[in-house]
Amino acid sequence: MKANRPVFIYDGECPVCKRTIEWIRKNSKRNTFEFLPCQSEDTRARYPSIKKASCLKAMQLVLPDGKVLSGEKAFPEILKRLKRYSYAADLFRLPGSDVISSAFYKWFADRRYHIANILFPGKKKKA
Repeated sequence: MKANRPVFIYDGECPVCKRTIEWIRKNSKRNTFEFLPCQSEDTRARYPSIKKASCLKAMQLVLPDGKVLSGEKAFPEILKRLKRYSYAADLFRLPGSDVISSAFYKWFADRRYHIANILFPGKKKKA
């Protein structure tokens, strides 16, 4: 299914993911992205090719042309659509940036609930 703006699919139960969505909304132009938690029926109905397990493992960004970018591959497309941070998308074109961003994303994503406990203490989180 094609959309007229990028659709950001994320783990709707992850505190870090939810805070990231808030930050992206605050730093992008109005209605730049559509946000869907991967746990929603709407997500499964509109994007049946995006499996819940993949979505829980890494964020998914569906571009208006239908192309799906997963995890760290989505960063440049997200950054270039932000008001003040679009220049940072160019960092992902530097030699070796793909290796570094892939390793960091995997490390972070695998530990995001533990990281949330550190960043946002006192809130109930999944372990």
